[in-house]
Amino acid sequence: MRKRGMFRLAEAMAAGIHPEHIRRLVRAGQLIRVGRGLYAVPTPRTTEHHTLAEIATRVPKGVFCLLTALRFHGLGTQNPHEVWLAVDRRGGIPRVDFARIRLVRISGAALTSGIDVHNIENVAVRITSPARTVVDCFKFRNKTGLDVAVEAVREYRRLRKGTADELWRQADRLRMTRVIRPYWDALTS
Repeated sequence: MRKRGMFRLAEAMAAGIHPEHIRRLVRAGQLIRVGRGLYAVPTPRTTEHHTLAEIATRVPKGVFCLLTALRFHGLGTQNPHEVWLAVDRRGGIPRVDFARIRLVRISGAALTSGIDVHNIENVAVRITSPARTVVDCFKFRNKTGLDVAVEAVREYRRLRKGTADELWRQADRLRMTRVIRPYWDALTS
């Protein structure tokens, strides 16, 4: 448990730990009940991305995207009041009761392309890469706003968060090259 940091009750039961033993550890203060079915080892080293680690534990196949990924990568000035999470189009709706979540349903190449795995508080957190995040902002510009997408591509270029090749590779995979090209050309001229 110390190695994982945060775990679900189902994972503990699969490892052979009885639920009553978990309850006793919580009463003794050796574990913290973070949410329904979610437990953590008490550590003084929580980070600013603690909520992402909690949600990633609850929704292991989810991918943090759009405004949440912009904030994580330091692109732009967006400070979202909800967590943007991409899930499989055919999957169920994840239950998270401790944070506001905005779901984006995707499938195919969009679900696997340009995903980075970061270790936050010993939890594997899947977040879209900076190039993929910029492309997603253009793809979902009706949800986030065109101003957010333009700011994202400007900051991506200014802060050198990735190469132009990475951006165009992601844009090609998600069929957004024609949409992004005029904005990129305006920045480079």
